[in-house]
Amino acid sequence: MSNPVKELLIRRVDEVIEKDHLTRVLNSTKRLRIKFGIDPTSSKMHLGHTVPLLKLKEFQNLGHWVILVIGDTTATIGDPSGRQVSRKVLTQEEVKENMKAYERQISKILDPKKTEFVYNSTWFKKMGISDLMKMASSATLQQVRKRREFQERIEKGEDISLTEILYPVMQGYDSVQVKADVEIGGTDQKFNLLMGRQIQKRFGQEEQDVITLPLLIGTDGKKKMSKTAGNYIALDDKPNEMFAKIMSIPDELILNYFELCTEGPSNEIKTIKRQVVSDPMGTKKRLALEITQMYHGREKSKRAQEEFVKVFSKEGIPNDAPTWKLSGKTVNLPNLLVERKIEDSKSEVRRLIKQGGISLNGEKVMDIKIKFEKGVLRIGKKTFIKIK
Repeated sequence: MSNPVKELLIRRVDEVIEKDHLTRVLNSTKRLRIKFGIDPTSSKMHLGHTVPLLKLKEFQNLGHWVILVIGDTTATIGDPSGRQVSRKVLTQEEVKENMKAYERQISKILDPKKTEFVYNSTWFKKMGISDLMKMASSATLQQVRKRREFQERIEKGEDISLTEILYPVMQGYDSVQVKADVEIGGTDQKFNLLMGRQIQKRFGQEEQDVITLPLLIGTDGKKKMSKTAGNYIALDDKPNEMFAKIMSIPDELILNYFELCTEGPSNEIKTIKRQVVSDPMGTKKRLALEITQMYHGREKSKRAQEEFVKVFSKEGIPNDAPTWKLSGKTVNLPNLLVERKIEDSKSEVRRLIKQGGISLNGEKVMDIKIKFEKGVLRIGKKTFIKIK
């Protein structure tokens, strides 16, 4: 039987800061307060978000308390981590709407009885000038300037707002307010997580231990999974769509997705590593089935697998393909596909047309305006629409 503490500190982990200390307290009877910060910058959560959530679930399974700090204040600033340009600033209303969707999706993974949602506006709205100055004095400009993202923007002559400079300090102050014992985050968050330790010390608290986690590569096999890059698999994707998207990842990512996105024991990974070499397609189908089942249940995931085999192995059309009554009509395709929520943006539709990724009855669509006839409209590799 595997050691759950050892597993927690190895699986889905890039680095543990103060590992010896964390190992000791995990093996004690102390119930730890595990912090994870969320800036709800969109309404969609994707598989990349599940990497830290699954780590939090491991902590919950050991009896610890998870605190999700919702950055309704910091999200209106924008986290500069991993960015060479400023992020769009959100309104409080946008943050609240996005968070409603996040809470629903998070409940698919975490135990609500062991999870606390707190909003950092609770303390920032009450902060006086003396507390603000004490918080700000916890870090230096020299420290902040060392960040790679800021260095690159300075070299390009681009502006960096004071609010962006304050962002990691504010995230660190969140740790003071929730009295975090441990904070987790992606490898791109390391600077911010360490800032939490520094600010806790400044305010007379014991410094939190830190766990950084790998970033999930998207379906393109190149960039970090994100909505911006368009290489994401959303938790709200329909079962058929989720299954097909997972099947589209490059073979070299199969093992990585098993390690980061599934809950099977780590001792199975060695077996899966051999299977990827001998039977990549079969192993990828197993991966797609496991992940789809996690978010849609056994029955729907099995049906999604059957549909995938039917469509992509036998060139069939999914049974649940929608039907549109458009025969004989000429329409603007980018407008249509965005209005009917098939694609997120008109630019993405134009890109698909340019790359030959949209066809009507087997013929590639070459123009944004299309005259429909009865048959099947295919968008990319995964979406089929019956035209009547």
